[in-house]
Amino acid sequence: MKAKIVLTSLLSMTLLQAVDTNATEMSPKQEGITYIKMLGTALKTELQAHMKKDPSGLDALAFCTGSAERMTDEINAKLPAYAKVRRTSLQTRNGKNAPDATDTEVMKAYETEIKAKTFFPTDIKVVEEGNTTRVYKALVTQAACLKCHGEHIALEIQNALKSSYPHDKATHFKAGSLRGVIVAEIQKH
Repeated sequence: MKAKIVLTSLLSMTLLQAVDTNATEMSPKQEGITYIKMLGTALKTELQAHMKKDPSGLDALAFCTGSAERMTDEINAKLPAYAKVRRTSLQTRNGKNAPDATDTEVMKAYETEIKAKTFFPTDIKVVEEGNTTRVYKALVTQAACLKCHGEHIALEIQNALKSSYPHDKATHFKAGSLRGVIVAEIQKH
């Protein structure tokens, strides 16, 4: 497990070094995509490792409960002071990840595109608000996500969810539906 965390940290550090040297040359969209990839790659790598270790999903849920927020904070601590990256959803599990009005509008646009079959997984949305550029990447529900976010969740996972997230709204997803977004916020500097 330590080796995986070190590997994730090394990957993040490598991406961050590339960002540090090129941040002034990148557009806010490019910079935001870089930060989204940092967080997305770190979390996805860990989740996949935990799902491989325990296909029931319990180990992955324990990772999310105990480490996903900490990993997000660690990545944000490495970003320039004018930037941050976070996750949100229309159906949150952790109230700290609640969407604001802009997030909600963007996610509803993604949902419309998914329903109309005009959505592409590479679709990045950019919203300019005052001195901040928000860059959004959709998170589409995969089959593995359904163990903790689907319609038919095993009883032991349901119990763990009730214990860790008493106000959980992040269930009843179907494969291919919008699970949420990763959003990078870049302030003009």
